[in-house]
Amino acid sequence: MYLFKKSKSVRFLLVGVVNTLFGYGVFALLFRLGLDERYSLLIATICGVLFNFKTIGAIVFKDQNNRLIARFIGVYLVIYLLNAESLRIVKMLGINMLVAQAVLVLPLAIVSYFLNKTFVFRGNRP
Repeated sequence: MYLFKKSKSVRFLLVGVVNTLFGYGVFALLFRLGLDERYSLLIATICGVLFNFKTIGAIVFKDQNNRLIARFIGVYLVIYLLNAESLRIVKMLGINMLVAQAVLVLPLAIVSYFLNKTFVFRGNRP
């Protein structure tokens, strides 16, 4: 519990698990229902951005300033574009989309943490 209270990276990791399950769940559900991976990813990203903004802001960075949403959306636009391009490449390679998206979660989460720390929630430094 001490690490959770004191460490942003530990909070990000734990909150990230919840956020990832949410976002991946939306993606997998839509993809399994027959929606193209690009549209599944877009809808999952939009839902995830709104959900993640509140959890990351309030729990990880202890900042509930709703004015930061534009920067947060900018970060997630970058993450979305990286994710979409990665899925385009793995599709050409014939890799299963659900497996590929699961593998992409960790590297994109790391990029997301540093972009959020640097560009969105930068006013809340230890």
